[in-house]
Amino acid sequence: MEHRHFLIYKPFKMVSQFISNDRHQKKKRFLGELYDFPNGCMAVGRLDETSEGLLIITTDGQLSNNINRSKTFTKQYYAQVDGVITEKASKMLASGVEITSNAKPYVTDTCDVKKLETVPNLPETKQKIRDERHGPTSWISLTLNEGKFRQVRKMTSAVGFPTLRLVRVRIGIYEIGTMKSGEVMELDDNTLRDAIS
Repeated sequence: MEHRHFLIYKPFKMVSQFISNDRHQKKKRFLGELYDFPNGCMAVGRLDETSEGLLIITTDGQLSNNINRSKTFTKQYYAQVDGVITEKASKMLASGVEITSNAKPYVTDTCDVKKLETVPNLPETKQKIRDERHGPTSWISLTLNEGKFRQVRKMTSAVGFPTLRLVRVRIGIYEIGTMKSGEVMELDDNTLRDAIS
């Protein structure tokens, strides 16, 4: 069987799955509305409903596992946080902070954290973000090699700077580039496999 893979820009307020049997999710938006994906597609990892950005879709479950376990296939996020983040808070994020994962305390791995000096050029979002009249905000870049549930949001809250907008801008070798919200690109099978190995 020839597998197919896609890179998508998941919009704000879309669930990272194709269908749901949960009656509470019937009115939610699912990935299948973006493109006529082949049968058997699955998201590699997740982005929570209120986060945006890059997500890989594949028909190959083994490849999905390999990507999720890969320490070299890092993920980079841009987070807009409440307040002007301090150097101390950035260093705490970089060295690892305690969050909860599966209702247990968990200390995050070390990661690369940088404060962005300018607002990043990102696709427009339907998310309503409060404006500067309610206090300043700032942007940081975080590059992680792990992906616990709502990890970035929990990390920035742990150091006193809650996340207002969260965008995944890179997965491994794939970057956001000029992609727009909801855009879908098909990926080359060999290129993707070579990037993981």
